[in-house]
Amino acid sequence: MDDYRLIADRIAADIADGRLRPGRQLPTQRAFARSRGIAASTAGRVYRELARRGLTVGEVGRGTFVRAGRAMEGVRVALAEPGDSPVDLELNYPVVPGQAELLTGGLAPLLRPDALGEALRPVGAAGTDAARRAFAGLVSAGARETGAGETGAWEVGAERLLFAGNGRQAVAGALSALVPPGQRLGVEELTYPVVKAVAERLGIVLVPLAVDGHGLLPDAVAAAHRAAPLRALYVQPRLQNPLGASLSDERAAALAEVLRRLDLPAVEDAVWSFLRPELTPLAALAPERVVLVDSLSKRLAPGLTTGFAVVPAALRERVAGALRSGGWTPSGFAVEAAVRWIGDGTLASVEAAKRADAAARQLLAREVLAGQRLRSDPCSYYLWWELPAGWRAEAFVAEAARAGISITPAAAFAVDPLTDRSA
Repeated sequence: MDDYRLIADRIAADIADGRLRPGRQLPTQRAFARSRGIAASTAGRVYRELARRGLTVGEVGRGTFVRAGRAMEGVRVALAEPGDSPVDLELNYPVVPGQAELLTGGLAPLLRPDALGEALRPVGAAGTDAARRAFAGLVSAGARETGAGETGAWEVGAERLLFAGNGRQAVAGALSALVPPGQRLGVEELTYPVVKAVAERLGIVLVPLAVDGHGLLPDAVAAAHRAAPLRALYVQPRLQNPLGASLSDERAAALAEVLRRLDLPAVEDAVWSFLRPELTPLAALAPERVVLVDSLSKRLAPGLTTGFAVVPAALRERVAGALRSGGWTPSGFAVEAAVRWIGDGTLASVEAAKRADAAARQLLAREVLAGQRLRSDPCSYYLWWELPAGWRAEAFVAEAARAGISITPAAAFAVDPLTDRSA
């Protein structure tokens, strides 16, 4: 075994035995190298190995801190794959009672040999005629619920629909089409962790933009663009992850005006929009500038999902090409199942059940955490907890893990590594 791994094993044992407690700051790599009589490069490899095992976390400008012992390696800094904690509150895929029974009815017709054979055929980013019509109707119905349809603001044409295997792939395809490597993408200063990972893989530079209790500040977009041009904006206008804020119609209109004035395209992530269907989509206010991406993973289930995008005509070929070249096109079976669930009302029934479930969970959380500083929306499946004085997020996450509860610290969402770690 390499020497650096033996040294990492000894540090890991100190963490597991409690000699190094969660939240403890380790020496700088230079000081660690001197104390151990090893090269600075070896110290760097030790620290990287500890971080790889999930035992430490590095914070730019602050140092390296202990996260948890060996038994807590399932606790992750960024959302990625399901863990094995008894209570996993990191990955959010809500399922309501009776959901499987509801979905079974829509799948039954697909089990006929002729229907199954057709559903197993490959489909491209354009999907099928039936899928484009069904999903266009789904999005248009949501726009009409907001009142946008009353003014003729947005009636989605089927020709604007594109499909991906899931929502993450839809986001990746849109960003790949809009932002070349090395260019700048504006995002909320606390943003969806997957976007951080996608941007890193695509070579995109993330620019954190200020938010308040009501979501992204339009003036922050304009200021960042003046400092150095942005190529696009990624935003969650409804039930923003992780803060739960939603843009008011007034602020959404102001943001749409900024996009027009700056000639700036945007990617609107609408994955949680079904929980607040009364709020106007940003894409309804600036349909020529906004790519709306969504999926059925939250609406239905993560294991059989379909990502989709509503794309302006001028951008359609670029986004479609990115989805094809990335290998992000959908499963034919999932698309066909989704069409049936939309058509027979199953999707609407599950969405309604989840809206009621999310509201009940929020009430329970606020009862249990009464007196704590919480930020969220009464309709959301998640909340932001500003920890009491004296607690650091990483130490709190580690202690929760010791109790069998997996939660996500602020570091997973922060674009700027110096963002406050008390949440």
